[in-house]
Amino acid sequence: MYRIYRELELNLRIKPKKRLVRERPDPLGTATDINQVWSIDFMHDQLTDGRGIRLLNVVDDFNREGLGIEVDFSLPAERVTRTLDQIIEWRGKPACIRCDNVLNASA
Repeated sequence: MYRIYRELELNLRIKPKKRLVRERPDPLGTATDINQVWSIDFMHDQLTDGRGIRLLNVVDDFNREGLGIEVDFSLPAERVTRTLDQIIEWRGKPACIRCDNVLNASA
């Protein structure tokens, strides 16, 4: 088909791109008590010498209290779980943990 269109110097039909139908996410519930919902987030920054650093922030959603900040050049999964375990020993276990790409992950 393409060869025939090219020989006859016809314009090729351009197919419109199909749009993905996205479901609207459920609205986030608000925390009504301490240790009900924690939010974790990774951030990054750069030092003056060009090396990048990563930060892990853990916040209680009810009172916006910063429960922990972990800073290093690299934060492997083992380090993240160890940090969360330390906060759980100190504050108790939350009902759920929120992250950027996951709506609710059971703790």
